[in-house]
Amino acid sequence: MFSIGALAKRTGTKVQTIRYYEQIGLMPEAGRTAGGQRRYAASDLDRLSFVRHARQLGFGLEAIRELLDLADRPGQSCSDADSIARRQLKQVAERIARLQALQTELERMISECAGGLVADCRVLEVLRDHSECLTNHDEIGG
Repeated sequence: MFSIGALAKRTGTKVQTIRYYEQIGLMPEAGRTAGGQRRYAASDLDRLSFVRHARQLGFGLEAIRELLDLADRPGQSCSDADSIARRQLKQVAERIARLQALQTELERMISECAGGLVADCRVLEVLRDHSECLTNHDEIGG
């Protein structure tokens, strides 16, 4: 059995986050000692580690809930889990594309900078030009 502090330390998760996960149902409500302290089993450690790893991979809380529901029914086909992972991969690819467009825009701004006076600074000029910023922002997908 683990205290909430021990569980937090073993998983690298903040105590407040563990409580939050309990509130929203990602973690089962912990058993309590006679003194009211939360106590967690090894299965809770495994579940929290699963949630933590999924968060590190960028999965949202609803996707994690879906994955946990699937994990709790081991006899089912994994096609639903595959679908959730594919959805996440698509979101990551879209984020990467937006970041690459952002990188290109920043590189262009920097390369056009003559390194002279602030009055002639291309970086500042581009940042001041809101219409250009909005157009490029739309292209970046943000």
